[in-house]
Amino acid sequence: MTLNVQFITMISMITGGFYLGMALDTFRRLSIYWKQRVFLKYFMEISFWMTQTMLLYYVLFLANSGELRFYVFIAILLGFSMYQVLAANLYKRMLEYLIRMMVKVYRFLQNMVRVTIVTPIKFIIQLLMTIIMFTANTLWNLLRYSFKIVFVPVFWLLRLIFRMLPQNIQRNLHKIAGFYSTIENTCKKWINDWMSKRR
Repeated sequence: MTLNVQFITMISMITGGFYLGMALDTFRRLSIYWKQRVFLKYFMEISFWMTQTMLLYYVLFLANSGELRFYVFIAILLGFSMYQVLAANLYKRMLEYLIRMMVKVYRFLQNMVRVTIVTPIKFIIQLLMTIIMFTANTLWNLLRYSFKIVFVPVFWLLRLIFRMLPQNIQRNLHKIAGFYSTIENTCKKWINDWMSKRR
């Protein structure tokens, strides 16, 4: 390995250690959202470290074809230490600021979607339901009054015809009506008894 390759490797690993410090602080800050879920917590931890290991090894592969040396780990620790000393506090403040900005943007977009999409859709649905109920109620009242208008004269006409019939025919019709009424009451009684036994 030439000196030029070794120098590139050192610079790459120091930069990788610096980046690892930033990634670790970001991960720790975001881990509060899943640390109460044990399975998700371990899954995220394992995924994070595997991802960072593969990423650092990929950088090492680009620098010196993936050849591991002791100084590679020293360079990573050096970069990580440089981050902790020189940039950790500043990065954490910047990270908090970015998170607050993202939360504000998210809430703004959420409110915008609710005001411009959800609320109008709810209003339109309520308006349509009101129109449908009003129309159905109007049609029902119209049909009911129309039925009354048609049925009442027919009922009067039938009563008039019934009164004009001879007495013996009226008595026979009364008997027939009473017979059907008795059958109807008997059927209702049987149904009610059967339903009470089923309970």
